[in-house]
Amino acid sequence: MKNNQAIPFNKENFQQILSKEFAIVVLVSVPAALVAEYFNVPLAWFLGPMIITSILSLTGVKTKMPKLILSIILILLGLYIGNYIDKSLFSQIHQWAWTSLIMLIYIIISVLLVSKYLQKFSNYEKKTSIFSAAPGALGPLLILAENEKSDLSHVATSHLIRLIIIITIFPFIVNSFYDVPSFEVLKATIENQKISNLIILTIVSVIFIMIFDKFRIPAALLSGTLVASGLLQIFEVASYKLSPNIIDYCLLILGSSVGCRFADKTFSEIAKNALHSFVATFFLVLLGLVAAIIAGYFVDKNFFTLLLSYCPGGIYEVAVIAIFFNLDPEFVTFHHIIRLLMILFIVPLILKLILKKSSSNSK
Repeated sequence: MKNNQAIPFNKENFQQILSKEFAIVVLVSVPAALVAEYFNVPLAWFLGPMIITSILSLTGVKTKMPKLILSIILILLGLYIGNYIDKSLFSQIHQWAWTSLIMLIYIIISVLLVSKYLQKFSNYEKKTSIFSAAPGALGPLLILAENEKSDLSHVATSHLIRLIIIITIFPFIVNSFYDVPSFEVLKATIENQKISNLIILTIVSVIFIMIFDKFRIPAALLSGTLVASGLLQIFEVASYKLSPNIIDYCLLILGSSVGCRFADKTFSEIAKNALHSFVATFFLVLLGLVAAIIAGYFVDKNFFTLLLSYCPGGIYEVAVIAIFFNLDPEFVTFHHIIRLLMILFIVPLILKLILKKSSSNSK
């Protein structure tokens, strides 16, 4: 299969697993996770690897997260979240239309306000400011930004700084104020389950991933697997509860992969964008907080579940936080998939309208 396909089975990606760059990531990430766990850092198996790989990447050490390893982890994450889906979901889904509408309004206001700030105070040009202001969807936005000849470095750095801030601070906030014990996961064991169910789940998940990837549905690995496992469980075709220990591996790989994204960045580049990225993140989180409060009038959900649902972070990182703290992972993931779809539709539309208005004013 080609590199741009959802599941990258090819020689190059198998070679990445054996690379020195990945070996370095593993060798530093595991001890970092253990140290963080020793000091009772919340989400230790995520934050420890993320911090150490970020530092190494920014200091020039070559790091790499193989696409195949990351793909497998995202599929496992989708299967795990599917464990939470059952027929009771149908009694709630109609309420999610309102929370999705709130998401739409949140995205529009966020892009308009934050892009205005970035234009005025950081001297970003219009296109770059709009792509930098979007609350998430870095991967697809970089493609759009490249097509529009925007400053890719500013867009990527703004999103990465925001991601680091949010996924570092949020676990500490939840750990401090959320009383429900974290990580109350399903207790089923592999021994008393049918392996045939796992095979069915895997085959159907791969089919859905390929379909989602074909139609360019965002986060195909996670969303395709989630939909497949959820449907099979709802209609009682096949159900397989993955071991809770799987989440530790997901945390380790996802945390390390965030750090590896800084491989082509420098401390000076990060420092130059840090202040405005902090301010932009503050505005986005504040708007997300307002959206979460409003959404609370439409659905009966824990406040932190709603806050995480409107959090401008990466879908995979947010999903694993939701699982770890038992914050309705299916609800949170659904809203972040919706967020991705909306961003991919709204951002180009806002860009077109603003550029058209600017063109009219200049005449």
